[in-house]
Amino acid sequence: MPDDVSDGLFDLPGDPNTTDPGLAAPLAATAGSPLAVRMRPASLDEVVGQDHLLAPGSPLRRLVEGSGVASVILYGPPGSGKTTLAALISQATGRRFEALSALSAGVKDVRAVIDKARTGAIHGEQTVLFIDEVHRFSKTQQDALLSAVENRVVLLVAATTENPSFSVVAPLLSRSLILQLRPLTADDIRTVVQRAIDDPRGLAGRVQVTPEAVDLLVQLAAGDARRALTALEVAAEATEHVGIETIEQSLDRAAVRYDRDGDQHYDVISAFIKSVRGSDVDAALHYLARMLVAGEDPRFIARRLMILASEDIGMADSTALPLAVAAAQTVQLIGLPEAQLTLAHATVYLATAPKSNAVTTALGAAMSDIKAGKAGLVPAHLRDGHYSGAAGLGNAQGYKYAHDHPDGVVAQQYPPDELVGVDYYRPTGRGVEREIGGRLDRLRAIIRKKQGR
Repeated sequence: MPDDVSDGLFDLPGDPNTTDPGLAAPLAATAGSPLAVRMRPASLDEVVGQDHLLAPGSPLRRLVEGSGVASVILYGPPGSGKTTLAALISQATGRRFEALSALSAGVKDVRAVIDKARTGAIHGEQTVLFIDEVHRFSKTQQDALLSAVENRVVLLVAATTENPSFSVVAPLLSRSLILQLRPLTADDIRTVVQRAIDDPRGLAGRVQVTPEAVDLLVQLAAGDARRALTALEVAAEATEHVGIETIEQSLDRAAVRYDRDGDQHYDVISAFIKSVRGSDVDAALHYLARMLVAGEDPRFIARRLMILASEDIGMADSTALPLAVAAAQTVQLIGLPEAQLTLAHATVYLATAPKSNAVTTALGAAMSDIKAGKAGLVPAHLRDGHYSGAAGLGNAQGYKYAHDHPDGVVAQQYPPDELVGVDYYRPTGRGVEREIGGRLDRLRAIIRKKQGR
């Protein structure tokens, strides 16, 4: 196993002399460990949130209590407790624990762990294998696990922030329980923060934190307990009386700390996306560089740019999405460091492109109407007529084929009766949508000519 796998990942409160055969370092957190590590729950009683997964008799509770036998993939946002639960499973009696990080482990490391697990099984020892960020494992690495998981040579506990349906191979999915963790609620985060302020493992009451500062920490956390504790720790380093101003002044330092630790620092990605949306190309490049220097996954950045291309540019520049997709494919093909230039290329293009959220607004309005019950019958002439008896029902009768008409557009009702004349898409006057707006007016006039509205 690589020497840097644990790196405090599974540090837990407890006996500092207790070590696990599967780890190269003690499980106990030291006084110098980050606050988030020191405050990691040492038992199920201290776990906050995820009640839907920890009911008595549930598969996850049985695993934590040492009686479960099913491999699991823990899927959820950062700071929701995936690593905590894996660490608690590791403490179940009679089990060896091995940890691999997808950031540093290769197929050779996976096979070495499995070989050790087979040896342990001969002596009646069960091995729990935890893989962090399993979505970063290649197909070959994941395939190397299949036999061992199927034959229960190892009990796999994998963690991912991405939907495993898209990032984990199907055979591994079929051999594992998929357990989705929810973001922690505001009350959950408040409990975690207050415990860190009072608990001897945390600040032990040495720092006074105003209620308003706690409220701000809860707000900034956005469901991520680790983010809240890191911001609190940085603020507490500056003063023993933490108020709102202290938290605000510490935000940049907290973000840098997240960068240095290679964590999922959503404050920076949020600022990056908002800078691109706001057409501030220089600020966008700053945040891009900040993430790249921090070691952020370039694929994560590329995915966010693809989302932005549709959400914030849309039809104002219809080439934005293909360019973002091409950038994501290029990042996947060439990797770092060369992919840095590809991301910069896409960032500059999207930041300087005309902006429109008309597509986003149009879809939102249409979905709101559907949810409000405005989903009438499909007009008879638009219904499927390719089956016996369709004509007798009036289906597809009177349908006008647009290509039979000189302009390729014909007066005809397309929406249900309840939605005739409703305009969802409203182009802006920016970019290509200037031209689309005029054309759309003409199209609607022709199509709705005989609809009476």
